[in-house]
Amino acid sequence: MGRATSKADLISSASANYEQLKTLISSLSEKELLILFTFDEKKKEAHWKRDKNPRDVLIHLYEWHQLLLEWVSSNQRGEKKPFIPEPYNWRTYGEMNLYFWEKHQNTALEEAKEMLEKSHQAVMNLAESFTNEELFSKGVFQWTGSNALGSYFVSATASHYDWAIKKLKAHRRNCKSL
Repeated sequence: MGRATSKADLISSASANYEQLKTLISSLSEKELLILFTFDEKKKEAHWKRDKNPRDVLIHLYEWHQLLLEWVSSNQRGEKKPFIPEPYNWRTYGEMNLYFWEKHQNTALEEAKEMLEKSHQAVMNLAESFTNEELFSKGVFQWTGSNALGSYFVSATASHYDWAIKKLKAHRRNCKSL
């Protein structure tokens, strides 16, 4: 399925990708859950070096859910806030991701799973509270700028889950070769 362009597609793709992610996590062996990531040095994106284990991936998803939830809530209350909180911006969000990683180095994997489950449900409940037009028509909310609100939901759910699935599958492949 391509990137969601309707509320129904958003709910469907986010739910399907989340279930696929949960199934993948539950299929990882104890060894695969505990062994540190070892990815090809040719991979240039910062996340290949930042995340060290499955917990880090789940926490990353959780924190991006929190960004979305806080951003929408604040702006609905009339508090004008950008999606990426200060002191970060779209050019420095990699530093923010590193901050999230550092913040959760003492978070246990089971706790990360529970946090992600709750935040996923909160995001899905929030998405359900909007109409299709509110989610996928541009200009409905001044605080979304030139983007539709739904594009933020897609990025924080279905697209991000797809990223996590690919990363965890790469980790599992690496574990098999050890």
